[in-house]
Amino acid sequence: MGTPQMSRPDLFRPALHYPEMPYDRMLTEGAGRAPDEVALVFRDVSLTYRELEALTNRLARALARLGVRRGDRVCLLTTNCPEYVIAFYAIARVGAVASPMNPSYREREIEYQLNDTEAAAVVVHTALVPLVETVRARTPRLRHVIAVGDGPPPGGARAFADLVADEPATPPPAAGAGLDDLVALPYSSGTTGLPKGVMLTHRNLVTNNIQFVAALRLRPVDRLMLFLPLYHIYGVMLMGGAVYRGATSVLMERFEPVECMRLVERHRVTLFFAVPPVLLMLSNWPELGKYDLSSLRFTMVGAAPTPPELARRFRELTGVPVIQGYGMTEASPVTHLNPVHDESLIVLDSAGVPVHDTEQRVVDVETGERVLAPGEVGEICIRGPQIMQGYWKAPEATAAAIRDGWYYSGDIGYVDEHGYAFIQDRKKEMIKYKGLGVAPAEIEALLVEHPGIADAAVIGVPHPEAGEVPKAFVVRKPGHERLSADEVVAFVKGRLATYKAPGAVEFLDAVPKTPSGKILRRVLKDREAAR
Repeated sequence: MGTPQMSRPDLFRPALHYPEMPYDRMLTEGAGRAPDEVALVFRDVSLTYRELEALTNRLARALARLGVRRGDRVCLLTTNCPEYVIAFYAIARVGAVASPMNPSYREREIEYQLNDTEAAAVVVHTALVPLVETVRARTPRLRHVIAVGDGPPPGGARAFADLVADEPATPPPAAGAGLDDLVALPYSSGTTGLPKGVMLTHRNLVTNNIQFVAALRLRPVDRLMLFLPLYHIYGVMLMGGAVYRGATSVLMERFEPVECMRLVERHRVTLFFAVPPVLLMLSNWPELGKYDLSSLRFTMVGAAPTPPELARRFRELTGVPVIQGYGMTEASPVTHLNPVHDESLIVLDSAGVPVHDTEQRVVDVETGERVLAPGEVGEICIRGPQIMQGYWKAPEATAAAIRDGWYYSGDIGYVDEHGYAFIQDRKKEMIKYKGLGVAPAEIEALLVEHPGIADAAVIGVPHPEAGEVPKAFVVRKPGHERLSADEVVAFVKGRLATYKAPGAVEFLDAVPKTPSGKILRRVLKDREAAR
């Protein structure tokens, strides 16, 4: 790999060594270095690395006994919990492919991903088993439903605890997974059509975990606060980096400020990972000053841009530096990170400099072929060993995204003379709700299924806490003039995850489009901005 051209030696990130090993071996390495150190803390339970490795072996053996084989896809539909981590590594250990799913999904989204992945099994929270059972007749490839959580599982699901109870804690027979075999298939919403699976290999995740550990200067004694969802690629990275380094992850099912701050105090958390809405909430929270945050080395913010003034305010209130990172599902995910070794090198409005063995360039938006000089605005392109193999069952989308080894991010920005990247806009029209990607096309496709809607368009509009929320522009069918905004929102909420529901609905006589029929979302955005 080439090294990004930088004029400051203190920003130089040298090439790293990446061991030739499958992803699950990262856990074995971590457990071998510190078997009796705590790997995971969740509620009143803690697991050492020795215990985490043993439980992973047990579940891997159970999956193999159920007939899950190399290359099979296994979906994960649960909130953060130790079983999620165990399942992710166990799936890798049998050579299968983990496909995370958002636990706020509704039947429509669950059915789509189970069928698109052709999943052989799903590991699902007990409370969500009924949703899976509802669509099971329409997911013919799905053979096994494994339930995690308290109480007996409903329907035909098997209990996670029962599956692992009688299995040996020794490793299963080697699955023979190659380093370039898929290990993860997270879904990334595009601006056209339905969400697409992102094909990540063992090599991709191993490489990126090591890049992240090196750029973050993660230590075995670090304790990470993990309320960010493990179904999101950001959470996968944190999980993997902590496990490889032998650090401790303090898990929460979801962010709740009082309990989160208590956990930071109790466990002397050293690294706090957040998204901008969490940082905003904490900065405006009158109770924040009551908690001892002196153990924190810094706060890392990703998934969406952080306003510099928000980062400064949090630093002033807590004494904890804020650094921004940048990445995408297609890059496993991290590509950039602000320097952590010297606070004077942190540029608050920048996504940071490339992590080790990662190149960047900016090209013109029109052709994507002309490389621009420092300071010139264009599309950010990334090249490195962490870049995906492509999109699942989507060769045309893959060819458009990866050209001559470079991943075209769809983000618009520039790189300064020191190598810091600055993200200004999105060429793609993805809506970012609290760091979660929302595809306008997915909501539009659903809206036009409503019997009273003739046409629809969706854009993202600014929101003080969420960053952006969807806004729907709807054309009523003749005879449905009384269709209300509340009815439109309720229709979406009943069929998609709640965060995808429009925050506002505006009725139009016609949706602006090009002569070829493409929605002119920019016209709607400009109209919205002018109000």
